[in-house]
Amino acid sequence: MLKVVSKGVFKEASLQKVIALYHELIAETHKEQGCISYELYQDTENPCILTMIETWENKACLEAHFVTEHFKRLVPEIGKLKISEKDLHVYTKIA
Repeated sequence: MLKVVSKGVFKEASLQKVIALYHELIAETHKEQGCISYELYQDTENPCILTMIETWENKACLEAHFVTEHFKRLVPEIGKLKISEKDLHVYTKIA
């Protein structure tokens, strides 16, 4: 099992647009084989910090996710709205 944590910082003016893009990405990703969970969280102290927390069955499922139409279309649009560097970490469950 893999856990993916991807954090982004966004301008307040773009929050509604980026959240709408994430909603579409989440809806489509939930249909994918191997997606256990795919959720968006907002920081309680700074609402401009959004974090995706994902759980995947295995690496092959995650890699298949990266080449889906919705991922290739939506993630670059989300990336254009970020004001921070990419902060992506993939974890393997060990206990």
